Amino acid sequence: MAVLRLVRSLDLSDWVIGAGFLRNRLWDDLTGAATRSPADDVDLLYFEAGDPEGRGETVIEARLAQARPDLIWQARNQARMHLKNGDPPYAGTADAIRYWLETCTAIAVRLEPDDRMTLIAPYGLDDLFALVCRPTPAGLRRAEAYRARVTAKAWHRRWPQCRIE
Repeated sequence: MAVLRLVRSLDLSDWVIGAGFLRNRLWDDLTGAATRSPADDVDLLYFEAGDPEGRGETVIEARLAQARPDLIWQARNQARMHLKNGDPPYAGTADAIRYWLETCTAIAVRLEPDDRMTLIAPYGLDDLFALVCRPTPAGLRRAEAYRARVTAKAWHRRWPQCRIE
């Protein structure tokens, strides 16, 4: 919650924290493992159409690192990420997450001003809770990138119970 409160205090446009930051903690809890590593980062997504080059990302990361130097921050403006991925322009962070490569990572959360949490999970939560990694439609379309990512991340080594499809 402290991480969510910290990011909320930045008053960013259409922001969420997601991906491995959430998946890794849940999979550790589900398996009883303790795989957290200092190399694990906090994936912060936001949508700022007025900064298509992503210049604000380093400023945001620096502010967060100053407040929480014990964490590795990765801030990415989703208004530009479609270019990197060869996708049509994203309408916002929720739309961007639909283009992630694997279902178990396509999850994010935001802490609203009234302390409610908004969950974004365009492919549901079943694979996440079942420790299943399968390609999203974007992962099927970009099958080589999906396979390369699964190999590089080596989730099956970190969580042997994980099933990769």
